[in-house]
Amino acid sequence: MAQDDSRSPRVASPPDKAATKGVVFGLTAYTLWGCFPLFFAMFDGVPAWEILTHRIIWACLFLVMVVTLLGRWQPVKSALSSPRSLPRVLGCALLIGFNWGLYIYAVESHQVLQASLGYFMTPLINVALGMLVLRERMSRLQGAAVAIAGIAIGVQLVGLGGLPWISLCLALSFGTYGLLRKQVTLDGLSGLFVETLILMPLGLLAVAWFEFSGLSHFGGSVRNTTLLIASGALTALPLLAFAGAARRLRLSTVGFLMYINPTLQFLIALLIFQEPLGALQLVTFVLIWAGLLLYSLSAWHGRRGTT
Repeated sequence: MAQDDSRSPRVASPPDKAATKGVVFGLTAYTLWGCFPLFFAMFDGVPAWEILTHRIIWACLFLVMVVTLLGRWQPVKSALSSPRSLPRVLGCALLIGFNWGLYIYAVESHQVLQASLGYFMTPLINVALGMLVLRERMSRLQGAAVAIAGIAIGVQLVGLGGLPWISLCLALSFGTYGLLRKQVTLDGLSGLFVETLILMPLGLLAVAWFEFSGLSHFGGSVRNTTLLIASGALTALPLLAFAGAARRLRLSTVGFLMYINPTLQFLIALLIFQEPLGALQLVTFVLIWAGLLLYSLSAWHGRRGTT
């Protein structure tokens, strides 16, 4: 078999098929994430923090089934029984919970453009955190990219009289989450399950409070109840697709596909939700896009240098 494979020009077909599947998985994951504003905008009068609590609970229950079907309980048990990793896992859980809640709030308050800007900024925040926290060296192109992002934030501060706090909080929380996540030896699926499992008691307490206070929307209408339950599966499905992409594609390809998410959010905000885009906001986006271009060039040169 080895000899036949070496002679045949079709030896490259399995990697090609794997790469094609990887691209499909990646496109699916980032397209679903990019379309999240359309889903969260469907809720009728449900506050963001109630949606968040149900998202945590139903995602955890959905992931119990997925982890059981895939036989992935061992890494979960290892993480929960390791005292050293638990503080980092707890930090990841709190950060991702905050990120989810703030994102839902951004959609409900018609600030999807700010959310989009936050996720465009995330790679540049990652570079800055790597330098400040991990003492990583920053290339000239990366330094220029981060500096341009700083100028973009300054434009908003001076021109609009305030910081784009939703963008900054989304980028910082997700960037810090990624920083901690690298220090936890868990795959994406197991990691998300452990994080939602840790948040589950808080979610149950919050749901109980909503019920006893008479503020709960669960069970009030078929529409909202169905959407609250569906939010759990919708949280897990893109991650499963992303895991399939990450196993089959180069990191640089996955990084390129990542921009689909905030781009779709940007287009949805402008074309569907018709959020206003002022001149200063446009300048901010253009500066961030310029920074991302430099960041991508830096990543490309770095990849070529290692090949």
